[in-house]
Amino acid sequence: MCYNLLIDAYGHKSQHKKAESTYLELLEARCVPTEDTYALLLRAYCNSRLLEKAEAIFAEMRKNGLPPSTVVYDAYIDGLIKGGNTQKAVDIFQRMKRDCCQPSTNTYTMLINLYGKANKSYMALKVFNEMKSQKCKPNICTYTALVNAFAREGLCEKAEEVFEQMQEAGHEPDVYAYNALMEAYSRAGYPHGAAEIFSLMQHMGCEPDRASYNIMVDAYGRAGLHDDAEAVFEELKRLGMTPTMKSHMLLLSAYSKTGNVQKCEEFVTQMHESGLQLDTFVLNSMLNLYGRVGHFRKMEEVLIAMEKGPYEADISTYNILINIYGRAGFLDKMEEVFSSVSSKKLKPDVVTWTSRLGAYSKKKQYVRCLEIFEEMIDAGCYPDGGTAKVLLSACSSEDETDQVTTVIRSMHRDTRTVLPT
Repeated sequence: MCYNLLIDAYGHKSQHKKAESTYLELLEARCVPTEDTYALLLRAYCNSRLLEKAEAIFAEMRKNGLPPSTVVYDAYIDGLIKGGNTQKAVDIFQRMKRDCCQPSTNTYTMLINLYGKANKSYMALKVFNEMKSQKCKPNICTYTALVNAFAREGLCEKAEEVFEQMQEAGHEPDVYAYNALMEAYSRAGYPHGAAEIFSLMQHMGCEPDRASYNIMVDAYGRAGLHDDAEAVFEELKRLGMTPTMKSHMLLLSAYSKTGNVQKCEEFVTQMHESGLQLDTFVLNSMLNLYGRVGHFRKMEEVLIAMEKGPYEADISTYNILINIYGRAGFLDKMEEVFSSVSSKKLKPDVVTWTSRLGAYSKKKQYVRCLEIFEEMIDAGCYPDGGTAKVLLSACSSEDETDQVTTVIRSMHRDTRTVLPT
């Protein structure tokens, strides 16, 4: 037990060599490693991104007469997900089943969370249905993960169905479950639906937390109801809950959505004076606001401040600039920003490419759009639904529309074949 505690402690600190040394000490002391020992060592290697060493654990277990168990597989999948290696996590889940090792409720819940965060609610539901077919009982965390998966895509009815199933299964919804359902209505643009869930939560004796208030600020902000968003923010403070940086950012987004430059500037000043450290998200919000209302000089001043530090510009910063310049028709300026991205050690993402395409699509420059689309594919960036819409809007004839539709359909088929099942 003492050795396991040490391996766990070193693993959390990404000190894999010390975790490894402790394991060797355990063997030298003629102690028998348990499945928990191997699970903790796996997590340590995953935290340090040493996947070859993690794989070697399975061989080590078999050598010592211990077939990899659910505990060990769960530790591996958990470590991979936390390390951002989601495809490998899916692969290990499939291997687990091939090895006739029965996934646990925790295993299925992790996979549902994985797909939910990737905006693949259809895959999260598939895993949930597989879980039930295997007579593995979902717990409240499983149901909440599935509600969250639908919430991220604004699928209110689906989220509501799962929420009801949770209750029918005898689980009393907690604040996390209510928050997930509120998020579904917020993302779908129904702030009053989110408010109803908020009231229901209070009526049922479940105390809203800071995240609950943040969701309501966001819900009203997304709908352009900045006065309501501000009222929720003030209520949060009145109740003695200190607003987090996220709380401030959500209210700033609400003001920004209405194009109220003065209110946003006052709020940012207030944030700064209250001792909050402004970050990249706040400056990106101001960058976007100035661009949207045509205050290009102010927008460029914010960019200069970001590039000089201490606020680090990220790919979203340059995506905003590319989108703003492109929409304004300043194509040379847009291309200049696009060309600078690689020198900032950043990689253009699907939003970067789609924003750039959008500028030429607006001018019906079909051939140029196809050239950029080809560049995008060659760069290893896969298009999404937004890219398809932009490409189609560039078409001026039926032949061009047919050509783009054929390309999109063939790419969609290719994608479906590589999706994990």
